Amino acid sequence: MNLQALALAFMATVAVGGLAWVFLYPQLSGEKKAEARRASVARAEPVARQADRAQRSKRDQVESSLKEVEARNKEQKRVPLAIRIQQAGLAWTDQKFLVISAVLGGFAFLMTILFGGGLLAAGGLAFAAGFGLPRWMLGFLKKRREAAFLKALPDAVDVIVRGIKAGLPLFDSIKVVAADTPEPLRSEFNAIIETQTIGMPLGEACARLYERMPLPEANFFGIVIAIQQKSGGNLSEALGNLSKVLRDRKKMAEKIQAMSMEAKASAGIIGSLPPIVMLLVYLSTPDYISILWTHPTGRLMLAGCVVWMSCGIFVMKKMINFDF
Repeated sequence: MNLQALALAFMATVAVGGLAWVFLYPQLSGEKKAEARRASVARAEPVARQADRAQRSKRDQVESSLKEVEARNKEQKRVPLAIRIQQAGLAWTDQKFLVISAVLGGFAFLMTILFGGGLLAAGGLAFAAGFGLPRWMLGFLKKRREAAFLKALPDAVDVIVRGIKAGLPLFDSIKVVAADTPEPLRSEFNAIIETQTIGMPLGEACARLYERMPLPEANFFGIVIAIQQKSGGNLSEALGNLSKVLRDRKKMAEKIQAMSMEAKASAGIIGSLPPIVMLLVYLSTPDYISILWTHPTGRLMLAGCVVWMSCGIFVMKKMINFDF
């Protein structure tokens, strides 16, 4: 009787254990959750592949746009004279610029000869007035125009962002900027509108802004528009981030200028001391210093001093100019 009871108890225990193994073990061990996860992963895998493919496509488009911009920048290292005149904001032709340069050079040559200068001095002054002065003026006008462009660009980008958020198309927002902003921003955005009107895509038209205004900020603007036109995305957010970057760069430039003013003042004082001392000595005792330009050895020494002073000023200029 005891054996039968033990056998029944054993069989009941085995049956209960088997049922628990079948029904409770998968719940406790997490096999069902694992199977559910594997099933969900299997179902989500095609979606993930599609998302990854789309992300790769967008990345490839961005890389291709950046490569195009880099190639265009390499081509712009040697800028033709016509583009340099355009960058300076002048409506001159190449022939007009060359004629003005020749007139300045001839005038400097004749004036030096009339005032008793030698042929060597006349040739040097003619070269400086005919070749150096016009190109220096182009560089000066170009920098002044670029400074005015940078001053107004962040506000223009903010106007475009507000227009896009209000529901205006990008082209209409650019028209608003071209109508309301000061020069030179107005003429540059009018050039974008005219270029797009003749059939060029808007992204490429904005990317060409860098050719007329060779600034990193203009390049950023063209890249953002070109990438958005190719790959899509939230343009207002991208331009808003660009506006923040432009303002941060402006603050950094102003901070660098303020921190370098002491060095620039010191360089200016050091560079101006020799000619000032020379002028004062000439005013007090002209016979003492006039030997520098009346005696051949003095002329040679004066020429050497000019060369070394020019080298020193060039080195100081390189030391106090900071790029960022």
